[in-house]
Amino acid sequence: MLPVETDFWQTPIVYLKGIGPSRAETLKKDLGIVNYGDFLNHYPFRYIDRTKWYKISEIHADLPFIQVLGTLTHMELNGKAAGKRLIAHLEDGTGVLELVWFQAIKYMEKNLVIGEKYIVFGRPSQFKERINMVHPEMEVFSLYKPQSNPSFQPVYHSSEKLKRQGLDSGGIMRAMFQLIGLGKNRITENLPAFVLYKYRLPSRKEALENIHFPEDAAKLSRSRGRMKFEELFFIQLKVLRIRDNRKKTIKGYVFEKVGDLFLDFYHKRLPFELTGAQKKVIREIRKDTLTGQQMNRLLQGDVGSGKTIVALLTILLALDNGYQALFMAPTEILAQQHFASFQQVLGEDFIQFDLLTGSTPKSKRKKIFESLENGNLQVLIGTHALLEDTVQPKNLGMVIIDEQHRFGVEQRSRLWVKNESAPHVLVMTATPIPRTLAMTLYGDLDVSILDELPKGRKPIQTQWFQENQRLRVLGIMKEQIALGRQIYVVYPLIEESAKMDYLNLFAGFEQLERTFPKPQFQISIVHGRMPAKDKDFEMGRFIRRETQIMVATTVIEVGVNVPNATVVVIESAERFGLSTLHQLRGRVGRGADQSFCILMSGYKLSKVGKTRLETMVRTQDGFEIAEMDMNLRGPGDIEGTQQSGILDLKMADLGKDYALLTEARATVTEILDQDPQLELPEHEILQEFFRVKNPGGIGWEQIS
Repeated sequence: MLPVETDFWQTPIVYLKGIGPSRAETLKKDLGIVNYGDFLNHYPFRYIDRTKWYKISEIHADLPFIQVLGTLTHMELNGKAAGKRLIAHLEDGTGVLELVWFQAIKYMEKNLVIGEKYIVFGRPSQFKERINMVHPEMEVFSLYKPQSNPSFQPVYHSSEKLKRQGLDSGGIMRAMFQLIGLGKNRITENLPAFVLYKYRLPSRKEALENIHFPEDAAKLSRSRGRMKFEELFFIQLKVLRIRDNRKKTIKGYVFEKVGDLFLDFYHKRLPFELTGAQKKVIREIRKDTLTGQQMNRLLQGDVGSGKTIVALLTILLALDNGYQALFMAPTEILAQQHFASFQQVLGEDFIQFDLLTGSTPKSKRKKIFESLENGNLQVLIGTHALLEDTVQPKNLGMVIIDEQHRFGVEQRSRLWVKNESAPHVLVMTATPIPRTLAMTLYGDLDVSILDELPKGRKPIQTQWFQENQRLRVLGIMKEQIALGRQIYVVYPLIEESAKMDYLNLFAGFEQLERTFPKPQFQISIVHGRMPAKDKDFEMGRFIRRETQIMVATTVIEVGVNVPNATVVVIESAERFGLSTLHQLRGRVGRGADQSFCILMSGYKLSKVGKTRLETMVRTQDGFEIAEMDMNLRGPGDIEGTQQSGILDLKMADLGKDYALLTEARATVTEILDQDPQLELPEHEILQEFFRVKNPGGIGWEQIS
């Protein structure tokens, strides 16, 4: 019996009639459905028109899903063990239709009744000249209720185990119909009345009823729009409230001056003239650090746009004001790359900086910790090792986080407890973020964009070749090596087919060794299974120009900076996501020489694969590529978004719903400007969102 005081949305799904403990456990494991709210948000992924009834004589194998009314006349078991199947005959006076089950045989045998009239629904197929229907949905005609079998029948995702337990799409539909009935007076509104009026949105109850059991196409469209708006509205409410709370409650160090270190570096040591975009971002950072509030800024910059120099100038600004800085990178290779960059542009005696990674010797670690704690060490560059409790700066004023999507929120928060007051935070990414994703995933941060390449950089020529054009590709490689240039050859590494990928990697390596034989040519190989020291050794050989070709997996995607490398050949390019292809292309074009990105593919390409490669050839605009990547893959598949805990979208599509997101953000901004704490009576309904989502009242509001 359901406790009276239990909130309808939080009611465990086990209480829904016909579910029971076993089905409830499977719903939780397979679909993530725990309570009534989860189940109501398990939306149909398509709808089937069930207004038409077919006679058996009209059925042929090319038809889509259809429904038939007939009498069950015969049932028999055929085959043995794994090949066992249940065959039943349905007759309607115009012919006989075979119904076949390979699974749930005992359940169907027990529940089907010979002589009973059934509505049968499924997709027809043909076997040995006979038309049949495999695993159809069956409903006893005498129990048929039109309202529980609507004209637009919803189709739900299920799982094999749920189907065996009777919860296929039809079973879920019947359970959903029951739940919608229970919720008639308990599906409460969660948007303020003035918002519903302003955008002419249907009520939450009406929207849910018409999404699951639409009366007509127009009401379905309006209801989907309502639920999309709701999702986007509450995402914006969450991120903008976090932003506003942070700005009001968290004080930041004031960097009063631009001192000698910054000015000396800017005027005497800067290796090239800053772009207009870099100067603009530095002005934004300077302004942030004068406000007395903590800076939380996201720096987006396409590959090669000069984020590291901006980060270095930001660090020097902190040092000029008497503070220390931490610079955290996601991998040892990238941390070493940043350290080497600092050494190259700063020299050994300009400031005190060091490197801390998992492989730093114990004796050196002790010296680093002591020097950091007494304030002598001004900047520490490192990996996750910076999160260790033993890393205790004396006066931490600035934290730089590179490729920040690789770090979880909880990990980043551990940097904060190293200080009495929160340091300023600059998070950087070389993966351009689509505008809708930036407004949701990073909606609580101020955003800066580097959209100019440094002077002297030439656009990379991107070409797409198929296997029969490989000799042309080898010719390009030989020409570039003859000019003294270096080349990357990248192979895919997809977890599901890792063994085959490694075989391809080594086969490719051997083929290149035959084409580019020793001692005239030297080839490095780098992949994820190599010990870190071997990987570093091979990377080092390539950086020192001791090898002309590096054969690698995507371990070179981020952070390897070899200006002399002018060609990247990407094998099986159709298997990579667009953002990864763009990142790999960014490994070349880092010097003044003309560079080339060569995409190798097979002959048979999916529509998505072809679109990816055509996009790469057409444009080098990282933001355009990011938008296309999100449209092709969806936001949940873009690296870093799954762990964010923000993008829990069931209905909205960030690739298509930019206008709706903009409206939702504008509405939330208006509400919070008027009533930051949501204390007005008309906003009380919104407090429920935070009560349910964050019952303890403690969240990530204080974390960048």
